[in-house]
Amino acid sequence: MKYDREEQSILDAYEKGDIHARPPSRTEINEVKNAAKNTFRKDQRITIRLYDHDLKGIKKKAMEKGLPYQTLVSGVIHQYVEGELAEKK
Repeated sequence: MKYDREEQSILDAYEKGDIHARPPSRTEINEVKNAAKNTFRKDQRITIRLYDHDLKGIKKKAMEKGLPYQTLVSGVIHQYVEGELAEKK
């Protein structure tokens, strides 16, 4: 993993024993839990039209992965939005 200067200096200091990690406070734990809940809450519905063969292909891929096809579609959209899917040139 590549770190920027600030991240590397923090890591170096930690490894030398110059700084120590402390356990998170109850407030921090609750903030992280709430953020995680909000991350996985899907609160919007959409309707799309697909070619029959595309939907069959999506359902087949989802079955191979052992998950619902809607979850696969949602995951692919999320990866695209986050820039994790590369476009073919």
